[in-house]
Amino acid sequence: MIVADANLIAYFLISGAHTAAAEKTYEIDSHWVAPPLWRSEFLNVLVNTVRAGLLKPKSAEAVWGRALSVILAEQEPDWSSTFSLAVSQGISAYDAQYIVLARTLGTVLVTADKQLLRKFPAHAVSIEQFALGRGTETGDDTR
Repeated sequence: MIVADANLIAYFLISGAHTAAAEKTYEIDSHWVAPPLWRSEFLNVLVNTVRAGLLKPKSAEAVWGRALSVILAEQEPDWSSTFSLAVSQGISAYDAQYIVLARTLGTVLVTADKQLLRKFPAHAVSIEQFALGRGTETGDDTR
């Protein structure tokens, strides 16, 4: 089981430079969990992709449907932990939800977010590294 952020989901479902690594990530571990906010973030990705002319609205609708089947579980992270982490680490409450969820579940967040990768090396791993089989273990990323 991994925590998947909206970018991983987008890379998996919308063909692009990171799609191969996202597909390999899914091959390695297809049990993807996310906080409910992933829906709003992913919807925004679809809107921006349609606006950029990379997808037609009908295709975006199909991608949305596939995304709903990719996320096997949604779990709301603890509010207090999310708030504390966001304040103490200078990250958004949105990003903190993904990290708190990974910590709570004892797994990793697979992401392309450079800030999260840098600040939380024990709980966040890049899509490319995960696809290579690295970063599947969790540890302590407090410094």
